[in-house]
Amino acid sequence: MKPMVVVLFVAGAACAFAWIASLITHDTSWVDRLWSIVPVVYLWVFAAYAHLHNARLDVMAVLVTVWGVRLTFNLARKGGYTGVEDYRWPILRDRMPRWQFQLFNFFFVVIYQNVILILIALPALTAYDHRSTAFGYLDLLLAIVFLACTAGETVADQQQWNFQSTKAAEKAAGRTPSSQFLQSGLFRFSRHPNFFFELAQWWLLFLIGAVATGSVLQWTVIGAVLLTLLFVGSTRFTESITLSRYPEYEVYQRQTSAVVPWFPRKHLAPAENFNTN
Repeated sequence: MKPMVVVLFVAGAACAFAWIASLITHDTSWVDRLWSIVPVVYLWVFAAYAHLHNARLDVMAVLVTVWGVRLTFNLARKGGYTGVEDYRWPILRDRMPRWQFQLFNFFFVVIYQNVILILIALPALTAYDHRSTAFGYLDLLLAIVFLACTAGETVADQQQWNFQSTKAAEKAAGRTPSSQFLQSGLFRFSRHPNFFFELAQWWLLFLIGAVATGSVLQWTVIGAVLLTLLFVGSTRFTESITLSRYPEYEVYQRQTSAVVPWFPRKHLAPAENFNTN
């Protein structure tokens, strides 16, 4: 079988599992649990079909594995693998009739998101089709930047974790947290720095694949484009929930860049700490 056939077979199995599991458990987060796993599988499929002797494909697979390990760890410590459903899905479920939500679950959550997970991995197909092109300094530079973005996302997630842990401890002690959402550290320059680094990694992976061809005019860019659009919609939905809970979040929105890190429009006192999730 060609590697693309194997990838499609794995994707079909992932879709079937996520759909059936969501019906049995009434939990819509099964694709979230597969999100950090299946792209890693896809990259290693392409690398394996090149007999693990293509430096570019091997590096791409290792980079995505590092990405997957980090994301899996972050989801696991939030309880994502022990039945904790993403808080956005129950809210959306309450806003829709049951039949409508099930259609949304099947076509958007299961099918569409799994299609994106295939597409973001397809720069490996570009690299596989042009595997005679030698691994060079530009590939190395892009790989280093990828790892830097992984480190940035790790820092952002840790800052968010620390804040949420402190906030939960304050509530458990019967005290009202002085702040409701994080606005220090990386979150001072972006409302969603973790989203920025996440997207940057997949754009960088696309560029590594494009280097093999010598041109960025590759159809496989559609994966990074669709992932970006997915994050735009997710950001708007998430922030609408946050704003409904904390009206003061509007001030943070006006002061701070949504995704791309940039200097805040107004100096923020160090004591003000906010978090969007």
